[in-house]
Amino acid sequence: MKKLLVALIFIVAVFTLMFLYTAQQQSLDQASWEELPQIPAPGQVTMVNMGSASCLPCRMMQPFLEELKVEYENKAKIAFIDVWKHTEYGQIFEITTIPTQIFFDHQGIEIFRHQGFLDKTSIVNIVEELLEKQEAGAQSPAGPTEP
Repeated sequence: MKKLLVALIFIVAVFTLMFLYTAQQQSLDQASWEELPQIPAPGQVTMVNMGSASCLPCRMMQPFLEELKVEYENKAKIAFIDVWKHTEYGQIFEITTIPTQIFFDHQGIEIFRHQGFLDKTSIVNIVEELLEKQEAGAQSPAGPTEP
């Protein structure tokens, strides 16, 4: 009878711990979901690095992506999404390799995609080109003028 009671207490304890762990994970997932950026950012040039916190090339890119995020604040959106934590983004954007960088123009159209490590200079060049096109589009006349 003692063995049955011990087994029952053990089973209840295991299920209780599983329940608490699951509740905590759902809470953490909800909190991190709310922090995710809208991709592409409305009305802004956007570069998103789809990767993972445990991916070596992703970790190598992180310091200069943080710098670019500050440098391009209010000009372009620079973002990172961990697709292992947020698999829905991996599915939506059809990510097959990490890291994958996706560049969107200010209208939200995907312009360029790169798989693997991408250096800071290359990212800056692409973002600057997209910003120039955005600026040129804003300065172009709305339509033909009447004589």
